[in-house]
Amino acid sequence: MSWLITKYLLTAGVVVLVSEIAKRSDKLGGLVAALPLVTILALIWLYVEDQPTAKIANHAWYTFWYVVPTLPMFLVFPVLLPRIGFWPSLLACVILTLICFGIWALVLRRVGIELL
Repeated sequence: MSWLITKYLLTAGVVVLVSEIAKRSDKLGGLVAALPLVTILALIWLYVEDQPTAKIANHAWYTFWYVVPTLPMFLVFPVLLPRIGFWPSLLACVILTLICFGIWALVLRRVGIELL
């Protein structure tokens, strides 16, 4: 149980760290947020918990493909934010990401990569 609590605290700490850095510097906050810190932690947790290397490698492989359809959100959100406000912009970007993900999954299926 203490291991699980440690995982939660460290992982939550990363999110708090990013938000605190972003308060002080937009550029540095963006850089730290863009780092694959959550993925790195997940890979570490999988490794430490003796998961097979194939599972760890697959996690990294699929993470790459899942990141691509999220990228348009980071271009659209700053454009929408001053026009329609935070929550509507966030909701629009979630919907956009879901649409991009569906399209991306269909495109990748044609080249033999199954995301769904």
